[in-house]
Amino acid sequence: MHRHCNHGADLIDDGDGIITHCNAGGLATGGYGTALGVIRSAHRMGKRIHVFVDETRPRLQGARLTAWELEKEGVPFTLISDNMAGYFMKKGVIQKAIVGADRISSDGDAANKIGTYSLAVLAKEHGIPFYVAAPFSTFDLRIKSGDEIPIEKRSADEVTDIYPKSEFYRKIKVANPAFDVTPSKYISAFITEEGIIRPPLASGIMELVGYRHRLASKEQEAS
Repeated sequence: MHRHCNHGADLIDDGDGIITHCNAGGLATGGYGTALGVIRSAHRMGKRIHVFVDETRPRLQGARLTAWELEKEGVPFTLISDNMAGYFMKKGVIQKAIVGADRISSDGDAANKIGTYSLAVLAKEHGIPFYVAAPFSTFDLRIKSGDEIPIEKRSADEVTDIYPKSEFYRKIKVANPAFDVTPSKYISAFITEEGIIRPPLASGIMELVGYRHRLASKEQEAS
């Protein structure tokens, strides 16, 4: 997947402000990372970038993991709460959005950590390209759309435990979906190890699948 990083880094311009969500670095994906790998590559190319890191409530993967990885890499960044994204987009300091994905349907809908969909809608409103960096294995052609992707429901404690302990929080109803689905219409492109998939995403995904099948056939013939 390291190849995708150079493909994606080409989409980043010198001086860009980049927003990301959750953790798509080596801690989550192993190796170089996906979305964070693209950012790392752009930084190592000498591009002057600044990353805005969503804290990613309620588990705070951005605050706990992404911020730590960027600090170790020496990439300039600012940690923000999730509800600040629109504010900074409106100020004009964010030019690109790059996230990872846990699963992508055949029509290009992408499931990722809860809050990704909101970020994509905000990016669309502000004319900011929204990129999803993901390996080929993330594309699930058995699923026609994001509506078919199951969403994990997690413990209420993840939401309420940041508050002082109280009987009140044990009584109230809490919703805590772990992921949401970003419709393909909000995605500017997929960044994969085989290159960039641009709209129309569904046909681009099928072209990638065909390419991988042809490549696998050639490898089998060669062996």
